[in-house]
Amino acid sequence: MRTVNVGIIGLGTVGSGVVRLINSHHDDYVANYGIDLAITRTCSRRVESARACGVPDEAFSTDWQDVVNDPSVDVVVELIGGEHPATEIYEAAFAAGKHVVTANKALLGRHVEALAAKARENGVQLKCEASCGGGIPIVSTLERDLVGNKILTIAGILNGTTNYILSRMESEGADYADVLADAQAKGYAEADPSADVDGFDAASKTAILASIGFGTRVTTDDVYQQGIRTIAAEDIAVAHELGYTIKLLGIARNTPKGVDVRVHPTMIPLDHQLAKVSGAMNAVYVVGDAVGETMFYGAGAGSFPTASAVVGDIMTLADPISKGATPLPEAEPFSHTLPLRSMDDLETKYYVRLTVADRVGALAETVNVFAKHDISISLINQLEDASSDSDTCSVIFLTHEALEKNMQAAAMELAETECVREVANVLRIEDTDAWSDGVMAN
Repeated sequence: MRTVNVGIIGLGTVGSGVVRLINSHHDDYVANYGIDLAITRTCSRRVESARACGVPDEAFSTDWQDVVNDPSVDVVVELIGGEHPATEIYEAAFAAGKHVVTANKALLGRHVEALAAKARENGVQLKCEASCGGGIPIVSTLERDLVGNKILTIAGILNGTTNYILSRMESEGADYADVLADAQAKGYAEADPSADVDGFDAASKTAILASIGFGTRVTTDDVYQQGIRTIAAEDIAVAHELGYTIKLLGIARNTPKGVDVRVHPTMIPLDHQLAKVSGAMNAVYVVGDAVGETMFYGAGAGSFPTASAVVGDIMTLADPISKGATPLPEAEPFSHTLPLRSMDDLETKYYVRLTVADRVGALAETVNVFAKHDISISLINQLEDASSDSDTCSVIFLTHEALEKNMQAAAMELAETECVREVANVLRIEDTDAWSDGVMAN
């Protein structure tokens, strides 16, 4: 058994968790797996960060190149996020023959194919379990445990901040702005929450999971993206009355017409397993043609849950290294072998909330717009207005299945219709039963 040396770049929430986890479990790793991990080099902007988690001064640097260029380091762990200098760190580590472990979903969502190709060229691996779902072991599950399946659907709550906000809105009947402000005050949401509430974080994770699960290349830019800013307390209340809840879902489906990848607020049945995931927790729902429906649940962020995933990747690489063997090079990167389905071609049911003039004939005008765009209405409901002297009212429409492009065209025309004061919201109602289309009968 030889010692496996680890270099860690970034000692923030996750990086410090990785250091503490390795140090506290070091003897267990040796006793149970025959793996001796040593944190040889670390890098951070502040030496106080290193000292706070027990890193000796001689193992600390403010220059990431000191970590990458240290000949004793076997595995480089990148936990700073962003595209630069993370890209340069990967390239330099690969060139030096070092494996890389990362949690950087933003970079991998856009460039994993190119980075994986460079790793392969240099005979090393790029591992990213912590990039999707924090502590949930979903990447390794898709890469290894479910390879006997054709993966049909991957759908998940992939962002804890948005799930926390929507859960509180549902339980308290509170407005989005109030819950967001409180979440920011408590540290659940960033001062600039855009990456979370506008869906970018979930889109990056959806792209990575779709690429791995479907064996094809999907980038963040391929994922349709819509956030939760338009969700109001009345939308959540009406959804509940109709038997639904609203979740920000990352959805990837491998359909006969192409790969469908999207992130948006979604109405799903209250009895679905994903509907029961509350607070800041994450969950990933995977359907394989052989295994059927599976769900993976856990903390999607946090120091130790994410560190758990990072250390799992380190241990996977360290196992052969500690025995004097060399891990296999990175697998051949995915290419665009499956067509991507246009969002315009999505067929689903819709929930539409309009603010309209409270006068005779207004309802007929709106229904005519839907009919003009080949959209059939299944339910119309006028909401009670707390202000009795208001000259407008809120009207809810539920549709039968319609094309996305038709719904968007109808929404644009409704916004210009004289009796419509506002197209307050358009939400998709997901057919969760369709996620299992193609599952083999037992």
